[in-house]
Amino acid sequence: RVVAQRRAQRTMAGVRRAVPALLCAVFCSGFQLPRSTRRPALRMVTEEPIFQKRKHFLRNIIEDDIQRARYAGVRTRFPPEPNGYLHIGHAKSINLNFGLGLEYEGATNMRFDDTNPLKEDIEYINAILKDVQWLRGSQAPWDGEVRYSSDYFDVFYECAEFLIQQDLAYVDTLSAEEMREYRGTLTEPGKDSPDRMRPWEESLEIFRAMKAGDMAEGSAVLRAKIDMQSPNLNMRDPAIYRIRHASHPMTGDAWKIYPMYDYAHCISDALEEISHSICTLEFQDHRPLYDWFLEKLLPSGLLPQSKVELLPRQYEFSRLNLEYTVLSKRKLIQLVEEKKVHGWDDPRMPTISGIRRRGYTPSSLELFCERIGVSKVDSTIDVSVLEDCVRLDLDEAAPRAFAIQKPVKLTISNWPEGEVESFQVPRHPKRPELGERTVAFGKTIYIDEEDFKLDPPKGYNRLVPGGRVRLKYAYVVECSEVIQDETGAVKELVCTYIPETRAGATPDGMKKVKGIIQWLSAEHAVPATFNVYDRLFRTPNPGDSSGDFMQDLNPKSLEVLDNGFVELSVKEDADKQMSVEEPLRYQFERVGYFCSDVPAAGLDVADVNTGKLVFNRIVTLRDTWQMQAAPAEGDAENGEDAKAGKYAYGGDAKKQRDVPDFERVELRVGQVLSAEPHPDAEALFVEKVDCGDDEPRTIVSGLAKHMSVSDLVDRKVVVVCNLKPAKMRGILSEGMILAASTGEEGAEKVELVLAPEAAEVGQRLVLDSQAASEHLPDEVLKSEGQQKVWKRVSKELSTNAASELCFGDRRVMCAEGPCTSALPSADVR
Repeated sequence: RVVAQRRAQRTMAGVRRAVPALLCAVFCSGFQLPRSTRRPALRMVTEEPIFQKRKHFLRNIIEDDIQRARYAGVRTRFPPEPNGYLHIGHAKSINLNFGLGLEYEGATNMRFDDTNPLKEDIEYINAILKDVQWLRGSQAPWDGEVRYSSDYFDVFYECAEFLIQQDLAYVDTLSAEEMREYRGTLTEPGKDSPDRMRPWEESLEIFRAMKAGDMAEGSAVLRAKIDMQSPNLNMRDPAIYRIRHASHPMTGDAWKIYPMYDYAHCISDALEEISHSICTLEFQDHRPLYDWFLEKLLPSGLLPQSKVELLPRQYEFSRLNLEYTVLSKRKLIQLVEEKKVHGWDDPRMPTISGIRRRGYTPSSLELFCERIGVSKVDSTIDVSVLEDCVRLDLDEAAPRAFAIQKPVKLTISNWPEGEVESFQVPRHPKRPELGERTVAFGKTIYIDEEDFKLDPPKGYNRLVPGGRVRLKYAYVVECSEVIQDETGAVKELVCTYIPETRAGATPDGMKKVKGIIQWLSAEHAVPATFNVYDRLFRTPNPGDSSGDFMQDLNPKSLEVLDNGFVELSVKEDADKQMSVEEPLRYQFERVGYFCSDVPAAGLDVADVNTGKLVFNRIVTLRDTWQMQAAPAEGDAENGEDAKAGKYAYGGDAKKQRDVPDFERVELRVGQVLSAEPHPDAEALFVEKVDCGDDEPRTIVSGLAKHMSVSDLVDRKVVVVCNLKPAKMRGILSEGMILAASTGEEGAEKVELVLAPEAAEVGQRLVLDSQAASEHLPDEVLKSEGQQKVWKRVSKELSTNAASELCFGDRRVMCAEGPCTSALPSADVR
């Protein structure tokens, strides 16, 4: 019953979030394009089938509070300081706070903690609001009006006078240097300031003089009187107010003193009746101070709460750390100021404005945040997890089109001069409701230079001298002549076409052509520039080895190709686009995912329609960085040595001969983070699986014939982790996901073997009645003898009548219980 209720709550929350966004899309569009030309709407960030929400400690806390009726309702807040641009780390906090508010039928406040007038600017305020609106898919995703800490300056001041009158705060005239000296260190206690025993009446008089502007900056501060001996440095009489003769963006010159963040933040939470104040782990040591201020101010009557139990509570979660990225504000400023990037919205930047211009979608970012989860453990996330989330989102949402980045002219010698043929092709192969597009074909076309080789490598299936290739949706052509310039570069290809091969047909007796390439009619192609973006840094942790993160910049992070072409339908879409705030996104077939370039400042429609089309690469069709890191075929031994650290569990194979077979195989609990169709094989999936290693593994499985992506993603599966890595249709697979099957091939039923939902990812599986395995598994089952170990073990794996995974007659267990499948009495492979 509880599970059903929670599912119903999630469904209704999705409806509540989807309806405003849908109405906004309808009223903003003004009209609908014809079905054949209408661009697909991107998936809403709230659509449920993309992922299942995972339980984490914050959800557990909130559900416990709801059950105990601790608060009238759940209210969270997102409180950025308006002193810079938001980055992807803030996206995690935005989605967490706004997501929890919606999920539990509560609300989320948007509040700027604008307590430092020297660093704040209205430019940052506007940029932050735009980022939040974009991420959450609404003009006003927050509850009520946008709030500012400066709205409460009068209350902050009254609270400060109350603390002084209760002898809980005092004015200190020590210099900044003396204050640091008196504060002590992590290993030495602090010392009381000579002003600590100042009578409260005197402190109040001086504090009022500070407010009136009668005292110079730095001459005095107001401090809380707590404990200078505390092991927590934050509790050693922290400053509450300092003097600033500066104009404030919101209050102008009304104030000469400004509150400190730790003081203002908790009071703002209380005034807004925030139930759960959620922040990152660096504020964990500040929580005692947060509680101290609120508890001491409770008797003042200045807060809306009547008892301690109703006060807001602070909770901390780990901040986002991402490989191949820097998120430090100082480092981002350095990148911009030294012109290593083209501004804050450069698509290589991790700022939300940069990510938006890159073409990432709000739904892909929410999916990413859900994938990485919420915990109290600091970790660094492989950027490929983010990229996979973008691919998964765009694979379903982005229409297809042809694009040629580096064109080579191809003339069809036997095509009638002046004749043009049109092909009606789908905008999306899996979404017929998106309609069709028209692609023109004529005597002269362009193909990409990568699709022709004078001296092709082994296994090359595209066009070669004297060879054949299929032009997608059109005909098979055969290369009869290659025209080169004086440098030897290919200038033109002369081919003949085979009329009987139209639209995929293969005449009787003709050998099927393996290679299929994209093309564009030279007469109808539209000029375009392609900004081919890649990762900004070439190392996972910039600066770790070199000591200077700037030394690790990727010199190939941007390649500008300004002589390319796109098909005419793309230009037609651009002409019909009503808002240049949202880019057009496409999968350019066999090239990658791209979007039209929309700088953060926006453009006039006339600028878009009359200027040359510019497209930014969002992400490649698959993870090319992993492919570059993978060993080449025929070099598997070197590849295994390079990955030894990743698989280093067991020892020498000879020493393992007396170990039982089951214990030589490493079965672990894994969680599927993402899955997508293999680009070259319809029957295969390419999955990213968290197996407890430093980074997710890529696993290629044959499950695509038996289940959908949604059946796989987020499931706790059983993974064989020490098999010899092997390439499957060009992609290195680093493990095997176990599944149960019944029936004969072609009519079989296949279901995943699953670990318990609460199982810890990465733990090794054991047989029942074993507390733990007595032996380490082999490092990698790579020799012929070691591979036979897995063959013997796999023959003994099955499910029993209770659908539990068994090795022989013994159950296979994790700490949380047995592993199971939906198929009883089935083979497991």
